[in-house]
Formats: sequence, C-alpha cells, structure tokens
Amino acid sequence: MNRLLATLGIGFAVLCAPAAKAESTRHLLGDDPALAFVESLPAYRPAETVEGRLRIWGHGSFKRDFMGQLLTTWIAEFARHQPRVTFENRMYGTASAIGALYSGTGDIAILGEEISPAALRAFRRARGYDPTGIEIATGSVDVNFYDYAHMIFVHRDNPLPGLTLAQLDGIFGQDARRNGMNLRRWDQLGIRGGLTGSAIQPYGWRTDVDFALFFRERVLEGSHRWNGAMREYEHTTHPDGTSYDHGQRIVDALAGDRAGIAISNVRYATKDVRAVPLAWTAKGPFVHATPATLIDRAYPLVRIIPAYVDVPPGKRMDPAQREFLRFLLSREGQRILIEHSGYLPLGQKFLDRERGKLK
Repeated sequence: MNRLLATLGIGFAVLCAPAAKAESTRHLLGDDPALAFVESLPAYRPAETVEGRLRIWGHGSFKRDFMGQLLTTWIAEFARHQPRVTFENRMYGTASAIGALYSGTGDIAILGEEISPAALRAFRRARGYDPTGIEIATGSVDVNFYDYAHMIFVHRDNPLPGLTLAQLDGIFGQDARRNGMNLRRWDQLGIRGGLTGSAIQPYGWRTDVDFALFFRERVLEGSHRWNGAMREYEHTTHPDGTSYDHGQRIVDALAGDRAGIAISNVRYATKDVRAVPLAWTAKGPFVHATPATLIDRAYPLVRIIPAYVDVPPGKRMDPAQREFLRFLLSREGQRILIEHSGYLPLGQKFLDRERGKLK
C-alpha cells in the first residue's frame, strides 16, 4: 500500500483524512502523480488484427449520457489500432446489459456496478453457465453516477475509532453471518460515557435499492435480513420541488442523533457527522476512502466496475471482444477512463490479474 501511495503521490495525511466534497476525486485525478501512475502502464499492442462488429450495452441513461463521452473516446482511440472493428452502443442502463448478453443482442455488457445475484441467476438459467467478467475500473470516492464508495458515519461526538466488516454486519444485519453476534448497544463496541447503555440506531438506504444490495452482498454476506431498527431513506423532493437525495436525508437524520450510525457518502457530509475508518478484518489497516485506498482495495466498501462477455465453456473469447477489453486495461484505456469519467483506474495487481484472463 505504501508503494502505491508513493506512486500516486498521496501522502499519509490525505489517507487518514475524510475525502472532501463531490469534485475532490476529479481534482486528485487531475494531478500529475495520478496521471504518472497511468502513464507507467504498458501501452496497448494488438495481439492480433481483428475485425467485426461489437454491440455494447450497459451503464448509462437516456436523460444523462454520462457514459457517452467515455465510450466514444475509447472507441475512437481503439480504432487507431483496430480500424476494422465497428461499434453499436446501447448504453441504456446496467439493468439492460446482462439480458442483452444472454439474449444474443449484445456482445459486451459494461455494468455500472457489480453484477447483481438476480442478473447472474438469469444468465445461468438462459445459458447454463456463468458470464465471463473482466474488471475494468474502480469506483469513485464521491462522484455521482460513477459508483462512489459507501462510507460509515457517526455523530461528531461519538469517539468510535473504526469498524471491521464483521462489526458492520453485527450492527446493520440480523443474521450476523460473519461472527455470530449482533451488536445493538454502543457499549458492545467499547463506547462508554454519554452513550453507555444507549441503543445503536442505524440509518441507511432503502433496503430494496441497488445501493443496499451492494452492502448486503459485501457486508451481510448475502443475508436479506437487516437490523429491524434500521431507518430507511429514499429520494424525495423539497417543498420547492428540488430533489432531496437519499444520501443527504440519511446524513441529516444522523446529525440530530448522537446514538446513530449511517451508511452514506462524503459528498453529503456535514460538520455534525464524522466518517469512520474501516478495515476488512481486525488486523487492519483501518482506512478512510481515498483514491489510493480504493485503487489498492484496502478500503472494504470499494466499488468495482466490470464488463461481461458470453464465453461458452471450452471456447475462447471472440477475438474482437478480447482485443477491445485488452485495450481498456492498457495505458491508453485507463488514461481515457480517468480523463473522461469519475472512475478511478485499477491498481497494478488487479490490472495484471484481469489481463491474464485475456491471453
């Protein structure tokens, strides 16, 4: 991890401090050290000359074409190396992508989040095997529409030093699959003083939305049973008609509750709440979400952006698919990623692993 921090030029003070507001990730990515990291990656060199048509489905929106510039720039640069490949883009949303893949109307599915259990089951039912996934990006710290990291907040007066995934499971879940113990009072976490004997009040996303699905899979180990005391929030509107985001509603509710704990993101943080460092296990390290800790995945609630293709067992991936995915993991592909989106690049060991799948 220290090596990555040095490579990215992100020091210990930044690592230990909560991220700033929404545009902080883009600011850090614009700095030369981050670009230097990407520029150190191997350039794209075609393993073979390919041709054909690639139909890409996935993350995007009719109303907000936030993936359009990224995909268009990827395709334009790829065409300089592989001019005989044409593209047809259908970026209508993650929910459409896997269905297009198993129905045969799409060739590559680029998701805006990890594949859902329901989508995976649907592909298996249709094809009889799993889709082949290639990770292509790391989610952002705090940029909307680019899979920002989940963060845990407490009231500013709460001295809680940090939490592990097992402790989060004990607080927010009912089944306690990680360590077999529900955590319902602050003294169970060693918090005394004014919170001695106080019940932990959890706040979070509505439990049937995609945000909660990620937390359920990553933290609750797939359990559908949440802490019954959980207060759930969804998007609503202010009296003047402006949007009131669920993440902001969660933080605003926590701000008035010294015994509360919340799932949200630093883009919504106020002076009355404090982000808590997290760790995969009690061995640590306990870290805040920063570009460095997301890229090297020291931070447990990092989001990962995958692409999927349909490769039947015993068969090789279509050459055009393979070359385009190799390009996305190259110096050029990852540079375009950080210049034209809110995503972060993959860390070196993850790039190496995913490239190995494409040989």
